[in-house]
Amino acid sequence: MNQPDIEKRVMHAHELHERGYNCAQSVACACADLVGIDEATAFKATEGLGGGMGGATETCGAISGGAVVLGYAISHGPHDPHTKTQTYMLVSQLAQQFKQKNTSTICEELKGLTGGPVLRSCPGCIEDAMRMTLALLEEAPRP
Repeated sequence: MNQPDIEKRVMHAHELHERGYNCAQSVACACADLVGIDEATAFKATEGLGGGMGGATETCGAISGGAVVLGYAISHGPHDPHTKTQTYMLVSQLAQQFKQKNTSTICEELKGLTGGPVLRSCPGCIEDAMRMTLALLEEAPRP
């Protein structure tokens, strides 16, 4: 994917977030067409992943949205449940890259809710997860 396309998708994810989408929805919906899923399905599938898993401030929703996109891209579906290893590998890379850049993958730590400094804003997390997800999609094996 070329740089202008990446920038356009990152901006789209930001626009979605400004419209009220959670971080997971923003990432998944901005990438949905790349993996053959419609935006409404991506929106519904990731609704419970915002706020660090249903508001529990656990894993950052932007990472979770990226994980959904990567899983959808790689999975062969229920008739061939053997693609987990490839999916896990790419999702693990996403989480590791995100943590390397931002020190944490935990929503409450990223937002500074644990008493520490704010490590990354939600828009920043969305941007990072988008860029990382798009890069990983480039190397993802397709069914």
